[in-house]
Amino acid sequence: MSEILQTVWRILTFRFTREDIDRLDNRYLTFGVIATWIVGMGRYWDNTRAEFLQHLGVGSVVYIFILALYLFLILWPLRPQNWSYKNLLIFISLTAPPAILYAIPIEMFMPLALAQSVNAIFLGIVAVWRVALLGRYLYVYCEMRGLGILVALLFPLTGLVSALAALNLEHAVFQVMAGINDNPESSADVAYQVLFVITLISWLLFPILAFLYVVEIARQRDKRKTLPS
Repeated sequence: MSEILQTVWRILTFRFTREDIDRLDNRYLTFGVIATWIVGMGRYWDNTRAEFLQHLGVGSVVYIFILALYLFLILWPLRPQNWSYKNLLIFISLTAPPAILYAIPIEMFMPLALAQSVNAIFLGIVAVWRVALLGRYLYVYCEMRGLGILVALLFPLTGLVSALAALNLEHAVFQVMAGINDNPESSADVAYQVLFVITLISWLLFPILAFLYVVEIARQRDKRKTLPS
C-alpha cells in the first residue's frame, strides 16, 4: 500500500515518470476504483438534485470506464506511443482524489452566495488539475508533442461537453436563458452556470479543433509512411 500511495502522490503532484506509469497494474486499478467510488459519494451526498445511483457513487465509477474508452478510441488515430485502454483507465481512476473538494459542505460554514462562488472555484480547480494531469500523461508516457498534444487534450473534451449538452442539457439551457428555476437555490448553482459557460466555449471551439484533429491524423499517417520499414 505504501508503494501505491507514493506513486499516486507523484501522479497527483505532476512528478510521475514513465516508469511510474509502466508499473500501474490491477492493484492500482482497485485503488483507483475505490477512490472514485468514495469521492463519487462525497460529491453528491448533500445534493438533493442527484439521482440514487449518484448518491451511491456508482455513476462516478461507471463514468471513468466510459471516459477512458472514449479517450482511447478518439486518440488512437493520433498514434500515441504506449497506447493502452487499461493503462489509461487506471491513470484516469487515480486522478479522482482531488474531487474530494466537492464533498466539503461549504454551505454550512458560509453564506449561500459565498458558498456558490467557492463551489465554482472548486469545480475549476479540479477540472484544470485533471486536464493538466492528462496532458502530462500524454507528454511523458505517450510522447505526444506540439499540435498533437493540444488537439489530443482539447478535441475530445470539447466534443464530450458539446455532445452532453446537445443530448441532456437543452432543457436546462432554456431555463437558464429564460430565467426559469424550478429548484431551490443551492451552493452548486454557480457551478452550473460555470458549466453553461464552458459548454458555450466548447461549441465555439469544437469545429476548429475537429479540423485540426483531421490535420493531425493526416500528419501522423504521412509520418509513418516516411519511416524506414
